[in-house]
Amino acid sequence: MPHRIIDLYQRHAAAFDAARRDSFPERTWFQRFERMLPRGADVLDLGCGGGEPVARFLVDQGHHVTGVDSSATLANLARTRFARHKWIEADMTRFGAESGAYDGIIAWSSLFHLEPQWQEKLIRRIAVWLRKGGVALFNTGPANGVAIGTFEGEDLYHASLSPDEYRAALAESGLSVVNHVSEDASCGGFTVWLVGKI
Repeated sequence: MPHRIIDLYQRHAAAFDAARRDSFPERTWFQRFERMLPRGADVLDLGCGGGEPVARFLVDQGHHVTGVDSSATLANLARTRFARHKWIEADMTRFGAESGAYDGIIAWSSLFHLEPQWQEKLIRRIAVWLRKGGVALFNTGPANGVAIGTFEGEDLYHASLSPDEYRAALAESGLSVVNHVSEDASCGGFTVWLVGKI
């Protein structure tokens, strides 16, 4: 099922974008993340969608955003809305960046669509792409396992490691946990990780 996600988001890009434009329950977490960034930071958004509401929030704070999304429709929407920023149509598991290229990295509602072994690989890549002192924000499931949700009447794959497995992967990559809340009720029930590169 994970291989079907790219096609699902492309086919339902308009519905996904409309839903995201109307909802930003994670704003408080992004405010915490943003306060840890330097002025005019370079931020990578893995799974950027159409740029709403996350990229808009970061752009409004004066940061420079590079967005990556597998959906051409969503990447083009972001490009249209924020033409001065960089938008890349790509599978985030195939995306590459220079070491130390970013002050902040986001994988919001995207990392958990990958199989567990790919989540661990991406965490290692995030650690490489972050500058020293950089921060990353992502969300996961609350426990090890696979969950099948639905979007527009179709099955939608999610997977998660256990919290201890995430902590181990982060530590091995040189990332420290700044804040972690499991199933945060103030954030739509998301399990959230805010981490930093020392």
